[in-house]
Amino acid sequence: MAPTTDAATTAPAAEAIAPCPPHTSKGMETCGPRLLMNLILQGNGAILLAALLWSTGGLFIKMAPLSGPLVCFGRAVITSLFYLIVLRPNLRRASWPTALAYAGMITSFVVSVKLTTAANAILLQYTGTAWMIALAPRVLGEPIQAVDLWAGLACLLGMFLCLGTGLDWQAGLHGDALPGNLLAAFSGFCYAGAVLGMRRDARHGKHGDAQASVTLGNLLAMVFSLALVREPMIHLAQPRAIFALLWLGIVQMALAYLLFLRGLRTVSAATAGLLALLEPAATPIWVWMGIGEKPGIGSILGGSLVLVALGARAWWLGQPRQGSLEA
Repeated sequence: MAPTTDAATTAPAAEAIAPCPPHTSKGMETCGPRLLMNLILQGNGAILLAALLWSTGGLFIKMAPLSGPLVCFGRAVITSLFYLIVLRPNLRRASWPTALAYAGMITSFVVSVKLTTAANAILLQYTGTAWMIALAPRVLGEPIQAVDLWAGLACLLGMFLCLGTGLDWQAGLHGDALPGNLLAAFSGFCYAGAVLGMRRDARHGKHGDAQASVTLGNLLAMVFSLALVREPMIHLAQPRAIFALLWLGIVQMALAYLLFLRGLRTVSAATAGLLALLEPAATPIWVWMGIGEKPGIGSILGGSLVLVALGARAWWLGQPRQGSLEA
């Protein structure tokens, strides 16, 4: 029997890693760093680096002296300008379903971070990974391996461990935290739709251009969040707000999604969703280091379980299978 492979392993030729030059002294000096950068900036490495950049969002959203809608508006403006000026995507090739899911994801998430803790918001958003695993075979035709299901269950358990100590369940269901938690859960559903759409577009581009869809999504998020703004726009001119929004717009969103889209060319939606769970594991750490919002013991244990599950999955997939020796 042929070995089970990820549906996304059929990478386009353009994504192949270029061979090293001959074993000259100059070649040996440049080959190692170049190979390392190639590995980091494509496939699984690109997804993980994107997740690490995303994980800084909770800290900078908390730092910004602005309401959630105004943060989302300012960030979307900067991200949109970056894409339109630097990349100049053809918006006529954007996929509207992907763009709408993306806009709903980032708008509801930013508002939820202001209404609940950063840890709760990001962890509830990443319940979208379960939607991805469930829908990828039907929407994209990408098979799910048993190890993906086990890793997904372990990661979800880790997320609920985090929520168990970070969330007052009584307040979460009936108190002031309810709107933030509901918005974060809705963001998770939109997140699954956005990643499935971006994976479809990045893989063969038949339904739209992934970069154009992300750019359109940011423009839509700008409109959606502007409709929710209830404070003077002059607040955007505060130095602390400018610094936070520049980081969020350029680094945490624009550059991170460039990496994510690059990774999605060769990585299946379910795999990308699992690798991106590095973000909820790292987000509470950044917030704790930056503003002292300490994660509970459950967040520490849950985040550790997520990392262990992802590491175990990577190790398992890297092991030779008995079937791989057969013709």
